[in-house]
Amino acid sequence: MEGSAIDPVLRVARLDEADAIDGLMKRSTRDIFPAVYTAKQTASAIRHISAVDPTLLRDRTYYVVEVGGELVACGGWSKRAKLYSGSVGAEGDDRLLDPATEAAHVRAMFTRSDWTRRGLGRRILEACEQAARAAGFRTLTLVATLPGLPLYESFGFQVTGRDDITMPDGVLLACVWMDKPIDGAVID
Repeated sequence: MEGSAIDPVLRVARLDEADAIDGLMKRSTRDIFPAVYTAKQTASAIRHISAVDPTLLRDRTYYVVEVGGELVACGGWSKRAKLYSGSVGAEGDDRLLDPATEAAHVRAMFTRSDWTRRGLGRRILEACEQAARAAGFRTLTLVATLPGLPLYESFGFQVTGRDDITMPDGVLLACVWMDKPIDGAVID
């Protein structure tokens, strides 16, 4: 996608951008989470959720939005069993999902606080949905942190459950499970 230096450009993330993406994730969490989570929860999320999953980069299912050479948003989807970054080390995380019977996982959506409410998250979700549909998936699923709820609900995700996730350091983080049928997917 072409554009001027100030136009947001959505593209597939590269492996050599892992450090820049990690910085974007941590900055976004540091700036946005305190509106809905405590300082302790925010610090835990920065450590355990705001971390690049290199598998998403290798699978080429992760996107960045770049403006004038700076990354301002990121997010993606996965065809693997791992549902969220806080679930590090769970057995079977690397297993490929069956598109006919399982949902593709939307993962690691972050926007820099000075770039929120500009449609960047929606653009990433559209790219995720299109790619997952092309891979044969019929449903998307995700575990949302509270700041992401308005975006996901506006995109058509429906709440399927609410629960606290226990971070590796024992901190509880309120999260919401959500699903969305993929627009245009063929349902048997």
